[in-house]
Amino acid sequence: MENLARDALSLFNIHLTGRHVMALVTYERELMEWNQKFNLTAIRDVESIRTKHFLDSFSCVQAWKANPPRRLVDVGTGAGFPGIPLKILYPAMQVTLVESVGKKAMFCQHIVSKLGLEGVNVIQSRAESIGQKPEHREAYDWVVARAVANLTVLSEYLLPLVKVGGTMLAQKGESGPAEAQSAEQAMMLLGGKLKQLIPVNLPGVADDRYLVLVDKVAATPPKYPRNAGMPAKMPL
Repeated sequence: MENLARDALSLFNIHLTGRHVMALVTYERELMEWNQKFNLTAIRDVESIRTKHFLDSFSCVQAWKANPPRRLVDVGTGAGFPGIPLKILYPAMQVTLVESVGKKAMFCQHIVSKLGLEGVNVIQSRAESIGQKPEHREAYDWVVARAVANLTVLSEYLLPLVKVGGTMLAQKGESGPAEAQSAEQAMMLLGGKLKQLIPVNLPGVADDRYLVLVDKVAATPPKYPRNAGMPAKMPL
């Protein structure tokens, strides 16, 4: 964990306390244990979990610097990334984790109770249906997603959840810049405006990574998101 703490500080200016480290150690142990029974993540060794899950989740901090979200929704969270590591860093943040796969949602619920995290809501649902629910629609300052779908499709999942004045954050690989460019039209239609791309460097990871930031500048038209499966089948 010393390496993780050192990298978090040098790369993202995050100071991990003893409490943070203890929570991450528990998280890592539970993830590896559950992974033997259920296939939660392809990343299985300790070093990779620390770099490609924890550190990668922490990279989101570059997007908001000293002004973390009050309410954040993480769509397609999988085994809880980046939402749970961010919640560990910011105990006061209200976090909603959305995951359509039952065993992954169950694992998130397990970690939340194991770590005694308060103000975390785990919802087993598809992004399309949650985006049409009044209690979630345009209710969040920030919406994040990691490797869920192409940016055009992802914008339709995420932007309906962000309040006007809030921000969408997509964690992307090397295709980030090209995807951002081709998604600009869809973003505009959904009330978003591409703001910036922040390059992310993770130690020992060769691929380029980016945080794609999209400002929510206008309300999303009521018909979006369309029914489950439609955004992916017929991208905007």
